[in-house]
Amino acid sequence: MLLSKKRRLLNKLPLPGTIWLASDIHLGGHIPETRQAFYEFLARARQEADTLILAGDIFDFWAGDDIALKSPEPWLQEALQHLAQTAAHIPLYLMHGNRDFLLGKKIARHLGATLLEDTVILATDAGLVRLSHGDEYCTDDLAFQRFRKIVHNPFIQAVFLALPRKLRQSIANCARRKSQASHQYKNDSIMDVSAGTIENIFRQDRDIHTLVHGHTHKPAHHEIMLDGKRCHRWVLPDWEFDHGPNRAGYIEIKKSGTFLHRHEGTLNTSILKNN
Repeated sequence: MLLSKKRRLLNKLPLPGTIWLASDIHLGGHIPETRQAFYEFLARARQEADTLILAGDIFDFWAGDDIALKSPEPWLQEALQHLAQTAAHIPLYLMHGNRDFLLGKKIARHLGATLLEDTVILATDAGLVRLSHGDEYCTDDLAFQRFRKIVHNPFIQAVFLALPRKLRQSIANCARRKSQASHQYKNDSIMDVSAGTIENIFRQDRDIHTLVHGHTHKPAHHEIMLDGKRCHRWVLPDWEFDHGPNRAGYIEIKKSGTFLHRHEGTLNTSILKNN
C-alpha cells in the first residue's frame, strides 16, 4: 500500500550529513569472498559516512532473531560482530528485504541498530528521499506479490517463528531454492519494477522527487519527467564476489547530491573506491 500524506509525515527520518545506502548483499555461509568485501565496506563506512542504511536482503534468508541470538553459525556470528562494530561508530539502520523480512527488533537492539519500516522518507541535505527495498514495486509479478502478501501476514509469521529452529531453517532453504528455480521461467521485465507503479508513487506525493530502492539487481539512475516534475529513481547494486561476475556498490547522499558508486572486477583492499 502506498503511503498517504499523513503516513509519510510519520515516516519522515531526519538524516543530515553523508548517508551511505546498500542492499542485496545476501550474506550467508556460502559466500566468504562477498562477506569479506562487505566487511571492508563497513570499515570504510565507519570512517567516511555519517549514517549507514542497509535496505534489505542483507542476509540471504532469516529464519528468526532467536537463531541468531542463541545459536548462530560461525559466519553469522562474525557478520553480526561487524555490524555491531559499525553501529557503535555511526548510526546503523536496517530494512526488510524479500529474503530477510523476518528480521526483528530484538536483533536490531542486539546490534545497536534501528529497524526501519518497509518504506520511509529520508529528510536529507539533498532533499526528501523515499526509500524501500523495492520488491513491492514489482507489481507485474503477480505470483510473487501473492506470496509476499502471505508471508507478510503477522499470523503466518507468528506460526512460522513458533516452529523448531531446524525446521524453520529447512523451510527457508527450500523456499530459497524454489525461488531461484522459478526465476528461470520468468521474463526479466516481470521481475523488474512496474513503470506505472513508480509513476503513481511520484504522483501521489508532489514533494518527493527522488526514490531509492534495491531488489532488482539492476543498478542505475533513471530520470523521468512526470506532469512537469523531474523525478529520479536510483537502484542499488547487488553484491557478488564468489560466483562471478564480481560486483558491488552503494549509493551516497549528501548536500551536493546523490551518487551511485559501483565496483566491478577483482576483490582488493581498494574495494568500492572508484565511482
